[in-house]
Amino acid sequence: MKQHEAVIEVMKGNGGYATLGFLYQNVLKVQDCKWNTRTPFASIRRIVQDDRFFFKIRPGLWALKTEKNRLPDDILPQAKQPETKNDEYSHTYYQGLLVEIGNLRRYQTFVPSQDRNKRYLGKKLCDVVAIREMYRFSYEHVVNIAQTVDVMWFNERKMPAGLFEIEHSTDMHRSLLKFVELQDFFTNFRIVADEVRRREFQGKVSLRAFSAINRRVEFWCYEDVAKLHSKTSEYASIEARMNL
Repeated sequence: MKQHEAVIEVMKGNGGYATLGFLYQNVLKVQDCKWNTRTPFASIRRIVQDDRFFFKIRPGLWALKTEKNRLPDDILPQAKQPETKNDEYSHTYYQGLLVEIGNLRRYQTFVPSQDRNKRYLGKKLCDVVAIREMYRFSYEHVVNIAQTVDVMWFNERKMPAGLFEIEHSTDMHRSLLKFVELQDFFTNFRIVADEVRRREFQGKVSLRAFSAINRRVEFWCYEDVAKLHSKTSEYASIEARMNL
């Protein structure tokens, strides 16, 4: 079996689409294909860019051309759909990537209750997160704020280790206010959005109202989140083969 055929086989088995991270963790397991290279992950990245067989849906997500007309709306949003629905699909996609990154890094991951049944790559978010109930790590009013954050990572002591707010089309102001309320915890705050909103983020976070957290909040663009997801999956695949 040729290498591009192995990629096609894995994609077909996954419904006709896959993240790079998913391919990294599964393509090398195909029995009938040999990867006589020191850089198999780079080869996979090259293969999915072959437009004879594949096309890019969004950062980190690829699909088979032969399956294009059969992909569900949450994977390949249709132009006829309301913009709000497409925004929801994009929001959930990056939530799912961040959850999977956290899982691979051995954090306990959480999303708000109102998002648990949203579709992420053929699954519900509740099937991807590590915990479904928020840890009661502080006073009730603090926990109530925290459990509205789009994605949370908890460490082994059940304390917040990473908080992420995804701003696809909404105002960043409210997200920054949440981070202000949670500033007493030793954790990292991230706003995740399209690169075109970086300047908007810089303007908002520099306001006096956010002076207590402006050095602790980072901006992550969608492309970087997708790259981090694929790289984290790559390392996890290597660790699995080494039985680490």
